[in-house]
Amino acid sequence: MTTSLVLDHPRTSPAWVRGLDVGAKAGLVMLLVAALVRPDLGHMEDKGAGLRAIGYPLVAFALPTFWALKRVSTPFPWGADLLVTLTCFTDVLGNRLDLYDTVVWFDDLMHFMNTGLLTAAVLLLTLPAGASLGSLVERSLAFGASAALFWEVAEFYAFLSISPERVTAYADTLGDLALGTLGALAAALVVHASRRSAREVATQERRRHGVLLTQ
Repeated sequence: MTTSLVLDHPRTSPAWVRGLDVGAKAGLVMLLVAALVRPDLGHMEDKGAGLRAIGYPLVAFALPTFWALKRVSTPFPWGADLLVTLTCFTDVLGNRLDLYDTVVWFDDLMHFMNTGLLTAAVLLLTLPAGASLGSLVERSLAFGASAALFWEVAEFYAFLSISPERVTAYADTLGDLALGTLGALAAALVVHASRRSAREVATQERRRHGVLLTQ
């Protein structure tokens, strides 16, 4: 199936989606600046704060930059952009609140959720509304597993290679890869279910409109 940037988002995204997206971007920038100025307060000492400060803005502002430079005629995908931004924002916020070190299951949740959010964004951006569940699962696994692997490699070279945690890194990495892949699979199921629900609502609306026209 041909990949395209013709998205199945509404002509105008709800105001709360746009507001949340802009707010998450602003929060991300402020948290990253704070982490660079005071790494101890951001709980990001020896956790690749500098690399995050470079990489996260590049990721969070990638879609707006693309839309601006390419002057894409379709409406801006606020929903997909929000999903991408949240993956960066929640990671930095989790470090700022010291959740990674104080909540045992928080790291596992982030690997599952953020890989799922990124995968959902990719599915919305690259597959049309009529894509089958099989196509969604195929692309979600291809992207999600690759994204999870990329993150683990980046994490290792950013700080795990010089961290005491490297002793247990192997088992942790296997678990993170599995959780990321499961998150990607969950994204495919959620996107498929939401699109099917949207199609059913649209069909009901058309039928209702047709009945009104005949009265």
